[in-house]
Amino acid sequence: MSPLPRTASSGPLRMRDFRLLLAGAAAGQVGAQVTLVALPLVAVLELKAPAFQVGLLTAAETAAFLLIGLPAGALVDRMRKRSLMIRADMVRALAMASVPLAAVADVLTMVQLYIVALVTGAATVFFDVADQSYLPELLPREQLMAANGALETVRSSAQVTGPGLGGGLVQLVGAHLAIGADAIGYVVSALFLSRIDKPESKPEPVPGASLRKEIGEGLRFVLGHRLLRVIATSTGLSNFFTAMLMATQTIFLVRVIGLQPAAIGLMLSASAAGGLAGALCAGRLAARLGQARIIWLSALVTGPFALLWPLSGRGAAAVLFAVGSGAVSFGAVVYNVAQVSFRQTLCPPRLLGRMNATLRFLVWGTLPLGALVGGAVADGFGARAALWVCAVGFLVVPLRLLLSPLRRMRDLPAAPDALEDAVAGDSDASAGRSESASVS
Repeated sequence: MSPLPRTASSGPLRMRDFRLLLAGAAAGQVGAQVTLVALPLVAVLELKAPAFQVGLLTAAETAAFLLIGLPAGALVDRMRKRSLMIRADMVRALAMASVPLAAVADVLTMVQLYIVALVTGAATVFFDVADQSYLPELLPREQLMAANGALETVRSSAQVTGPGLGGGLVQLVGAHLAIGADAIGYVVSALFLSRIDKPESKPEPVPGASLRKEIGEGLRFVLGHRLLRVIATSTGLSNFFTAMLMATQTIFLVRVIGLQPAAIGLMLSASAAGGLAGALCAGRLAARLGQARIIWLSALVTGPFALLWPLSGRGAAAVLFAVGSGAVSFGAVVYNVAQVSFRQTLCPPRLLGRMNATLRFLVWGTLPLGALVGGAVADGFGARAALWVCAVGFLVVPLRLLLSPLRRMRDLPAAPDALEDAVAGDSDASAGRSESASVS
């Protein structure tokens, strides 16, 4: 049988290398979603950790984006992306495997969980930056929207199946042993990535370049672009409140609503169905409504559903939590597909790693802060109060988008020069109408 064509006219799913990338993403994501349920349950059920320590654990998982996000981008631009992703997968697998081993030996502590979270978080920084920078090298740019939609579909599918699997494993074998599924997922991901055929050359070193200069170049590109600044601000704010939710939802579902581990897994799986629907609809919504318009519409329409989180309760009222999470996840995935595809189209290839890392630093750097605040609020005022803060926060997120040129654009021009001209012209046209409508 002849190999499938690898031309720009073929869809990304017809390309073997992209299918391998997709399969690796599926394996890694399913394992990660099991850990999303199992790791905080190890702290809550087995180590009896208070709310602030659970929040600190969530902060440790994402602290690397704040601590090493900027240099990671410059380093990724100097390396072969696929090889780096494989190494990052293996580091995460080893770190996660240490948890069940320590638990079986009866030496597991919160300190080890913090260390595991920090190590896996650092490896995830390099993997994610390399992943988003590798896709434009693997595929023609006109296929990026479809490819990102496919990747989001895989991630969302993992979010539907993974938590249910995780909750069932926790109920069956215990939280610490369930984490072994994550280690296996990362190993399988590395194996799929290693089978990709397309050769990748090592980036040529730039004479006179230094890590400091390269970081500065990435910062100037992102902060100097009007629409990228808007996206960074809005996404960072959304992630802050998402981290508050992540830090408090297990405490809320276990100690306030009274759910068992298997029920928590099913709850999170049901809510993730909204993300899967968003991934499947993102391309069609962007085509019908416009890629620029869908960015702010997705946040504006789905944000109010976050109010269902603190309104949920015991019994049938627990369903409100899943409905709220499903609607918010739908909007978040549609938003992500549109804005990530835009970023990849806009950026020159040599700056992709630094652009993605700079944005990850800005928008994911808020995650550990949100987790710490969430844990502190839950400790001081209760988990339901923390969820009220999250809900109000999601109502605020769309404001920055609505006060930007995105509100008056339908589509995002593909060419960087055309985009700059369009945004500059839009800002000039609106300058006489409203000072707050321009992008600062």
